[in-house]
Order: sequence, then structure tokens, then C-alpha cells
Amino acid sequence: MSIAQGIGETAPGIGLLDRERIIAKAGFNRWLVPPAALCIHLCIGMAYGFSVFWLPLSQAIGVTKPVACAADVGLLASLFTTSCDWKVADLGWMYTLFFVLLGSSAAIWGGWLERVGPRKAAFVSTLCWCGGLVISAFGVYTHQLWLMWLGSGVIGGIGLGLGYISPVSTLVKWFPDRRGMATGMAIMGFGGGAMIGSPLADILMNMFKTPTSVGVWQTFVVMAGIYFVFMMAGTFGYRIPPSGWRPEGWTPPATQNAMITSGHVHLKEAHKTKQFWLIWAVLCLNVSAGIGVIGMASPMLQEIFAGSLIGKPEIGFAALDAEQKKQIATIAAAFVGLLSLFNIVGRFFWASLSDKLGRKLTYATFFGLGILMYGLSPWAAHAGSLALFVAFFCIILSMYGGGFATVPAYLADMFGTQFVGAIHGRLLTAWSTAGIVGPVVVNYIREAQIAAGVPRAQVYDRTLYILAGMLVLGFICNLLVRPVATRWFMKDAEVAALQARSASANATVQYGSYGIGKGGVDGAALLAWAVVGLPLAWGVWITLSKSLALFR
Repeated sequence: MSIAQGIGETAPGIGLLDRERIIAKAGFNRWLVPPAALCIHLCIGMAYGFSVFWLPLSQAIGVTKPVACAADVGLLASLFTTSCDWKVADLGWMYTLFFVLLGSSAAIWGGWLERVGPRKAAFVSTLCWCGGLVISAFGVYTHQLWLMWLGSGVIGGIGLGLGYISPVSTLVKWFPDRRGMATGMAIMGFGGGAMIGSPLADILMNMFKTPTSVGVWQTFVVMAGIYFVFMMAGTFGYRIPPSGWRPEGWTPPATQNAMITSGHVHLKEAHKTKQFWLIWAVLCLNVSAGIGVIGMASPMLQEIFAGSLIGKPEIGFAALDAEQKKQIATIAAAFVGLLSLFNIVGRFFWASLSDKLGRKLTYATFFGLGILMYGLSPWAAHAGSLALFVAFFCIILSMYGGGFATVPAYLADMFGTQFVGAIHGRLLTAWSTAGIVGPVVVNYIREAQIAAGVPRAQVYDRTLYILAGMLVLGFICNLLVRPVATRWFMKDAEVAALQARSASANATVQYGSYGIGKGGVDGAALLAWAVVGLPLAWGVWITLSKSLALFR
């Protein structure tokens, strides 16, 4: 029996979450898949916005002001203390746990995801992320920091990894004609999660706040419920194309781009190639530089421009009074919001553009422009040009986000689509590494400069030049990427055996659309896009309205 005959039939004994259950049937519209992916990514993307909870949690007992711990209470003791408030630095370890666990869990379970399909992986991600929030809520209620680390940090971090990579190979297969755009649409959601989640969390905390509670545990519970609904909608919205499926009227280009392979590299072989490690370094260096900027954006703007932000350029940072510092902190928060917006937009823009430019040239652009922007930023700062300084970093953050969104398509070009999700999962260990390297380099250099007596307006100069140096290394690594040698490709028989899971047993793989994915965006797709588009539009509006404070 051919694939075409098998479409629409489901063998008995196949579970609701099984890969075989979600093979698309005739009449399915492929434009329903990106909104499903966005439902997952917009929820787990709140990991970027968890800092909104740090200050309220740092006074969870005192409510109006922190109850300080004794001087001899270290990090280990703070995990279990119920008599004093947590330090922001101790809470911040959850942020590190998020991205270390994201990369490691994606690497460990990426192969499992390829076997079981995106629906089962997204289901587990939903349970981990939302369940982790509930455990964290209990940790806040009982004032046990270790429960928060375990709940959102460890269990939630595993959910981040599985949820992040769950749509990647699926979207690449659904959009072979627009690989960059497809992955950009989904990964855009991860960048946008905090833009929606942070103001929502702020609204909820104010709603639940009482004279005896800062309202955080209740906010965790409500957000877990909201996220569960959205993530389950995304989970059950996933479909995969049958083997041999191609978009209606599309055929692979007769003249194949030399940087796009026509073969498939097995997961167990990918990490043995130099291409894997070169792209690993490319991602790590791009992320290390960008994540360092994200971590220091607010203090950097405040310390460099100080009184200039409130129309008093003669006042340096050290001379600002408490009220003035409060004013510039608000403006710096607007700067952070604007960077987040460009991080999101860049994910879609650059990934889509990479379909035209090619992945290698796109990354060369990231690094070339980035080196220029980082190198010129100290000049813009000392010239007092706030608009130029902000513009430089908006472009930098757009390329930071673009790097995340473009790399899955880069991997598909290099290694084929058969194991791209799992290979992407392993590559995300570069993110885990960068999440440690970037902030550590930036923070230690800053502290060393301050200790050396360097004026606050100049303490970031050396840091920015070092970040530019990282991008020079990234540029060289990207330049060295060449097509994968054919000796690494799987044999046709191996590919056919794997594809048999998406077809009838012993069926010969045929190519065609089979009535799937025809046409553009229909009514069902418009509704699905509205479900994710309206919250995203609300987040953009909130961010833009706050960002106006930068230029008033």
C-alpha cells in the first residue's frame, strides 16, 4: 500500500501521544503548525523574564522590606532557612539552572524526541514547566528556596529543553522551501515569552498582594494554569508530514546550493564531524557576546549616561541622588524592554533573510556587523549620543536572536532533516556554556575595572572590545564551515528504514503533496494565529509604550 493510500488511516493500538498518531491527513494545512509551536515557546520563554520575581521574593517574609539573614548564613543555609529573606543573588541561580538544564536536557533527550515525535515531547515539556511552577509556588509558600530551585530550575529547565527543540525538525520538514522562516517563527516565540509573561506577572502580583503576602506563590499557580492550557493546545496541534511529502507545486532546486546537503547524517555521527563543532563554536561565541549584553544592559545604560538620561548631563552616576537614580532606573528598564523587542523581531527577520542569503553569509553578517557595533559603542557613549548607542545595541540584540533562529536551518543544511531536532538539541550545549561564559566575563571585567578606579562611564569600554574579540573568533569559525563529506551520509537503505515509521510497512517512499498543506492561510489557521498573535501584540504594545521613556 502506498503512502497516499495510507493517509487518513491510523493503525489500532497507537496511543494519543504516539508519533504515528500525528501523521497529517489529506486536507491538513501546514500553516497550523507554527502557531502550535508558538503556543509552546511563548510559555517557556518566560524563563527570560523570571527576574521580575526577584525583588518581591527578596522580601517574601518582610513584605515591605527584606528581613536580612545573619552574616554567617551562606548559600547552603539559605536553601532551607525560614527565618529571613532570600538574597537576589541566591534567587538568580535559578536563571543559571534554566539555561544549563535547557541545553543539557535537549542534548540528552533529543534522540528520544526524534523517535517518539514532537507531541509526546511537548506533553512532557508541559508537565515539567507547569509542574515546576506549581512546585515553586509551594516553595514560596513554605519559604524553601531548594524547592524553587528544584521546581522551576531543574524540572522546569528540563521542560525548557524539550519544549524548545520539540518543533524544530517538524517545522523544517513542513517548510523545506522556507527553512529559516519556519524555525524563525517558532523560536521568535521563545524571545517573546518574557515580553508577555513579565507584565502579566506584574499585574497578577499586584492583584494578589496583601499586607502579609507579596503575591508571588499565587501568581505562579495562576500562570501555571494559563501556560498549561496554551501548551496543551500546542501539543495537540502538532502534526508531522508523511515520508516523501513536499509542498504543492514545489520541487527541490535543480541547481543545489553547495552548502545545502542532499543527504542525511545520523545523530551518532554528527558530533564526529568538524562542521558540528565549528557551528557549536559559532553559536557559543554569538550567544556569549549577546547574553553578556542582556545581563548588563540596565546598569550599563545608567552608569554610562547617568544624568544625561534625565536632562542633566553634568551629573555623573556617583553624584545622583536616590530620586534621580529611581528615574534613570525606569528609563534603563525601557532600554531592556526595547532590546527584548529587537531580540524577538531579529529571530524572524534574520532567519527569514537567511533563506535568501544562505546561513553562512547570514552568520558572517552577524559577526561582521557585531564587531563594528561593539567596537563603535564606546565612541558613541563618550560622544554622548544616546540614540546611536541604543541603535547599536538594538541591532546587536536582533542578531543575537537571529543566531538562535537561524542555527536549526544551518544544521538542516549541513546534516539533512532526518535527525536535525536531536542534533540541534546537542548543539544547545553551546547555549549552556555561553550562559556561564558571557555573564562571568562581563561581570568580572566590570568589577575589576571599578576596583581599579576606572570612572563608571568608562568601565564598559574594555568589556565591549573583548566582546568584539569574541565575534572575531566566531567569524573565523563560520568562515571555516564547509559542506559535510559524503562519507558521513547514511545509506539509502538506512534512511528508508527510518522513514518506514511514517509510512506503511514495506511501502516505497513516494513524493508529492497528497492533498496536504495546499493553499495559504485559511479560517482555521487565522484563528490559530490569532490565539498566539493577540497576546504577542499586547506584549509588543506594552514594551513600546514603556520604551518611549528613553527619548522623552
